[in-house]
Amino acid sequence: MTDLALTADDLAVRFTPAEKALGILRNVTVPRTAITSAVLVRSWRREVRGLRVGLGLPGIRLLGTWRSRGHKQLVALRRDVPAVRIGLVGASYDELLVSTPDAERLVAELG
Repeated sequence: MTDLALTADDLAVRFTPAEKALGILRNVTVPRTAITSAVLVRSWRREVRGLRVGLGLPGIRLLGTWRSRGHKQLVALRRDVPAVRIGLVGASYDELLVSTPDAERLVAELG
């Protein structure tokens, strides 16, 4: 399962080898100064937008990069696991949308 590690300086999103292959992804690290928002997402079906590069099993598992005009999302979502939507500026992605059992704690720490 995707791992989110928050330190005083940055946020790291780490993927398992299988996730990297299926989602065509690499691990991502963003400085905390690039984070503009963090919101708890309980139902993620309407949060993902654009064209997908990666794995898409609608309603079950979404993993990869979604692109739309002027917007790029890193998506790592699992059914029945809460997610966090993290807005970014000056990073390789505009938004991270990641499922994690610790979503509420992460939002509180970033808030």
